[in-house]
Amino acid sequence: MTYLDNILSQVTRPARYTGGEWNSIVKAWEATPIRIAISYPDIYEIGMSNIALPILYDLLNHQPDVLAERVYAPWVDMAAAMQASGIPLFSLESRRPLQDFDIIGFSLSYELTYTNVLNMLHLAQIPALAAERDDSHPLIIAGGSGSLNPEPMADFIDLFIVGDGEEVLLEFLDSFREWKGRGKGATKKELLRQVATIPGIYVPGLYQVAYQVDGLMQSITPTVAEASPSVLRRIVTKLPPPVTRPVVPFIEVIHDRGAVEIQRGCSRGCRFCHAGIIYRPVRERPPEEVRQAVGELITNCGYDEVSLVSLSTCDYPDIDQLVASLARHYPNLALSLPSLRLDNFSVRLMGSLPTRSRTGLTFAPEAGSERLRCVINKNLPEEALLETAATAFERGWTSLKLYFMLGLPAETTEDVEGIIRLVDKVRSLGRKTGGRTPRLRISISTFVPKPHTPFQWVAQEEEAPLNAKQELLKSGLRRKGVRLSWQDPKLSLLEAVLSRGDRRLGKVIHRAWKLGATFDAWNERFNYDNWLRAFAESGLEPGFYAHRQRTLDELLPWSHIDAGVSPAFLKREYQRALEGKETPDCRYDSCHACGVERQHPVCQQKHQTRR
Repeated sequence: MTYLDNILSQVTRPARYTGGEWNSIVKAWEATPIRIAISYPDIYEIGMSNIALPILYDLLNHQPDVLAERVYAPWVDMAAAMQASGIPLFSLESRRPLQDFDIIGFSLSYELTYTNVLNMLHLAQIPALAAERDDSHPLIIAGGSGSLNPEPMADFIDLFIVGDGEEVLLEFLDSFREWKGRGKGATKKELLRQVATIPGIYVPGLYQVAYQVDGLMQSITPTVAEASPSVLRRIVTKLPPPVTRPVVPFIEVIHDRGAVEIQRGCSRGCRFCHAGIIYRPVRERPPEEVRQAVGELITNCGYDEVSLVSLSTCDYPDIDQLVASLARHYPNLALSLPSLRLDNFSVRLMGSLPTRSRTGLTFAPEAGSERLRCVINKNLPEEALLETAATAFERGWTSLKLYFMLGLPAETTEDVEGIIRLVDKVRSLGRKTGGRTPRLRISISTFVPKPHTPFQWVAQEEEAPLNAKQELLKSGLRRKGVRLSWQDPKLSLLEAVLSRGDRRLGKVIHRAWKLGATFDAWNERFNYDNWLRAFAESGLEPGFYAHRQRTLDELLPWSHIDAGVSPAFLKREYQRALEGKETPDCRYDSCHACGVERQHPVCQQKHQTRR
């Protein structure tokens, strides 16, 4: 593509599009019968920081008859230049147009990237709507957290992989090989019916959705025998080997370091947390495997910083011993420990790191009062929180970042004022304990009710009261040493709509994209008026999806997706939230029969003991 080189000098960060990075894999195109494009619907710097994509890239390229290449959403300047020059969207490894691939797989990890999926298909000169594609077009598949409510994207995706992809993807490839081996007479419809029998694969075109007069869902029904009424999330029992030869980017990316997944899943049970449900149960990587992976990352990639990735890093057994061991073996290595719990152990753990690893501490109290923290099952007494802050200041930290949410279920003005009082106490502790005014960064996000969580039925708070709460925080925290950031409630509204929407939202997404909606998660690109117009032209209301309290017996758009955690458990947790009751972590308490015990051997054993 020498003509591509002519436009790279015209765009920002051209290294996003050149490929050829260290450890990238280029296979012989003609000699490899199955060709897959792994697609992330955001810019290179964000996509290259996603921990799931290297796993799939490595897994697929280990298959002798499969080549997997990467593609990311080109930024607006590159997209415009490509269209002006007639260049179709291409993969990084071989610069082949996406339309030449057999399969294009999208990672749906954030709802506000959905219009980018449509734009990438358009740039690839492939129809965005599945109904407009024929057997000459690549098969369009998707996975990631968005597949746990696939309905808003059902018009555009041929099939979804629900849950952990490491095993089900290989089973899908077995079917794809067999289908492709039949020759030109084999149709895509035959393939889709065949793979619909694989647990964890959802083919939306094989289901019919009916709605009531009031707009509520009436039914979602399979139209062929191969499609199951309920699609079970796939769960790998044991974590696959870590990727130790990932592609090393030429330019700085969001998480510009090596990464080892030390643990998948979280059992803390925060009732607002989507990831805490859809990645259950907890599966740990043996410490020796972690140490070996870190060493191989250093050798294969030259990284001087490695992140130990988990939803709750402090819950990894003997994490302090693992960190100490890594520090001894690799004294020049900086370690990153994301997702720390707010307690003294976390502070001591961070304090044990080599000096160059000690960044500012980040904690997430989420709510300003103990009462509200009990509602969301993040039972953290204020006394313990302040004790943790004091320990941090005593050990020399001068910077803290605290995350809170606004609009949580049962939240009152008193709870919001509690954030101000809590920040005041932390600030005073810093002056008293550390001898100087600490630098505090307070990040405020808006609560978004998510599918498959105990709060999936609740209404999201509307914009006016959210703005009033934000103003209360701004006025209360406008003082030296406190930096406040917050989220636009309009963005949060759209996230809630796309999180909990049904199949009718496909026409809204399509129309918004036609009106110019791309990179909606970027403030400078977000155009709320385009979305309002798309809703109006589609005859739908955003409030119907975001601001409506749902009844516990309502058929939800994702009811046919079995996330492993049962509706009965979610209803029990919702009731306990209304009563302000805590549910202990099942790793340290008895099994709560959340439903995952149906699939996971360790949970099954614990559940039998409980009975």
